[in-house]
Amino acid sequence: MEQRITLITLGVSDLARSKAFYEALGWRGQEVEETVFFQAGGLGLVLWGRDKLARDCGLEPGQAGGFGGIVLAHNVRSEAEVDALLAAVEGAGGTVTKPAAVNAIGFYSSAFVDPDGHAWEVAHNPGFPLAEDGTITLPDFGAA
Repeated sequence: MEQRITLITLGVSDLARSKAFYEALGWRGQEVEETVFFQAGGLGLVLWGRDKLARDCGLEPGQAGGFGGIVLAHNVRSEAEVDALLAAVEGAGGTVTKPAAVNAIGFYSSAFVDPDGHAWEVAHNPGFPLAEDGTITLPDFGAA
């Protein structure tokens, strides 16, 4: 398996609401056959009905809510961008779950959930500089 991710699919309970949420944050997507596709840098973020997604994976649909063990991260170029994005999230119907602050590691971060409870971290971490196209290259952490 090559070390890459091509698509991230979020199971949602109300496709129109979820599409509107991400569009309110400035994302632009395409809806095809009750599925919304957003180009997100070098990968795709997909919104699809939660029950359909579970069945497609051979799983029993479960209830939405609670922490699912995955957090998506969105790094930005400044602390002011973190603050501005959090205001946009709240205005679009998301919920800030961790106010922006300098964390224990020393960079400025926050967290929110979208209307379906999918967790996102928003951070300005100068140690993970962003290229002009928004991609990051992880630093060499000095393998032990």
